[in-house]
Amino acid sequence: MSKTGKCLLILWGLFFLAILASADQTYAIKAGRLIDGQSNQVRQNVIIVVQGNKITALGENAAIPKEAVIIDLSDKTVLPGFIDAHTHIMVDGVDDYGADLYKNSTPFRTIRAVASVRQALWNGFTALRDVESEGAMYADVDVKKAINMGLIPGPRLWVSTRGLNTSGRYMPNDYSWELDLPKGVQMVSGIDEGLKAVREQVAYGADWIKIYVDWPFFIDKDGGISGLTNFTPEELAAMVNEAHRLERKVAAHAISRNGIKAALEAGVDSIEHGSGFDDSLIDQAKTQGVYWCPTLLVFEHSFEQRASPLLKQLLEIEYKALNKAYKKELKIALGTDAGSFPWSINQAKEFELLVKKAGFSPMDAIKAGTSVAAELLGQSAEIGHIAPGMLADIVAVPGDPLQDISVLQKVMFVMKDGSVFRHDK
Repeated sequence: MSKTGKCLLILWGLFFLAILASADQTYAIKAGRLIDGQSNQVRQNVIIVVQGNKITALGENAAIPKEAVIIDLSDKTVLPGFIDAHTHIMVDGVDDYGADLYKNSTPFRTIRAVASVRQALWNGFTALRDVESEGAMYADVDVKKAINMGLIPGPRLWVSTRGLNTSGRYMPNDYSWELDLPKGVQMVSGIDEGLKAVREQVAYGADWIKIYVDWPFFIDKDGGISGLTNFTPEELAAMVNEAHRLERKVAAHAISRNGIKAALEAGVDSIEHGSGFDDSLIDQAKTQGVYWCPTLLVFEHSFEQRASPLLKQLLEIEYKALNKAYKKELKIALGTDAGSFPWSINQAKEFELLVKKAGFSPMDAIKAGTSVAAELLGQSAEIGHIAPGMLADIVAVPGDPLQDISVLQKVMFVMKDGSVFRHDK
């Protein structure tokens, strides 16, 4: 190893040791503005006391323990750590999906994922729901384990391992039929195979079950989005019911109205992408308490790369549907599909898209990526807003995101679990 490489390794080791050492530290954070992620009120000049990994006090006159390290963010806006409810840590926006699966080993892709989760945390995302490992089997569980053990820095992870689909309905699909190559998901056919796969994934560490309900989609003459569903109603219901029996929630990839309808009828917990939502489906989802995770950034990035007329139509339809759903108060959680685009792109751009193109208020966009996403994960008692008793996942940005939502892409301070990961002076 070169001298430069050794120095970088030593510096990184010292930095990570500093993070670990700070885990039991007491901090007093002086917040110039506080957006707590739950209320609509912005509080001024608030003190947040953090002891160990929890927030123990909060208020304009909160007592500062004598042993506390003061963190002065009096010229910043302080918020809860961001939550991205739709990611793929085992990919990195590769152009050739098949090449990534067949030329890169799972160990290499896992190492790459370590860099990706570190980048996400650097950008202020202290929690991710990773919805399928894209052919990397159960490596997402290993990354989660390494983070939880303190071996690597990264967000809290909720993972769904391999994902479920049926033959002919997932990538890569442009290789010779003579080659018996694995796909990016676990392929199942029939109720028995579906039940076995759900049980296997739970046994190997899946927190969620991800099912691809439709694939592909097309624009109808009436301007709606239609598509083919991948499973029979009986197959889909069996997998969803089994996941729920095993106390796991189900995320459904569903872009078309056919897919969304099938997913809702089967009783899934969240709709991923959901471009084809119409009024009746929005109403049904709200009645059932189903969340929508719209993933705008991945479609915007794809359109920037290819300028596809189909993607342009898709985005126009989805933005209109999303604005309707927002006005009807459907539960909408921020998700980006990071990994389907490069992790070098800041996921916090999704907040801006919710505001500037979907019509959200800045405060509601922030809630989508904090308290609402935490509700989706079933973690509202620990993350998603700032209050005494909550885990100390805290970020800070310059300026006021209620006036300029893009400042959420300029995170300058990140604390996760009471440890300071980033503090730009």
